[in-house]
Amino acid sequence: MNSEFVQKWQSQVKKGTLAFILLNILKDNEFYGYELIEQVRKYTTIEIAEGTLYPLMNRLKKEGLVTSKWVEQESGIPRKYYQLTNVGISTLAEMRTYWDGLETAIQKLTK
Repeated sequence: MNSEFVQKWQSQVKKGTLAFILLNILKDNEFYGYELIEQVRKYTTIEIAEGTLYPLMNRLKKEGLVTSKWVEQESGIPRKYYQLTNVGISTLAEMRTYWDGLETAIQKLTK
């Protein structure tokens, strides 16, 4: 068994799907960073650190897929909330179509 290969493969799968996962999480609600991490943990087995999340969110923002806004809190520091843009919504729809086709093909192969 080549567990080193499997670990590298798993890492690449996670990296490749994390943006898709985050866009799906943001499709119905806006969330701040720590909430996004909690949502990823809730729906997946992926462990995501702030050092991974925030650079990715910045990239998604540069691509025009998400926007962010600072919201003051009654106590504590302001929180940065993220939400999908219209471009993000249409991009997510394209990604879902691709994902569905890929999932179908993989299921056929693995049966």
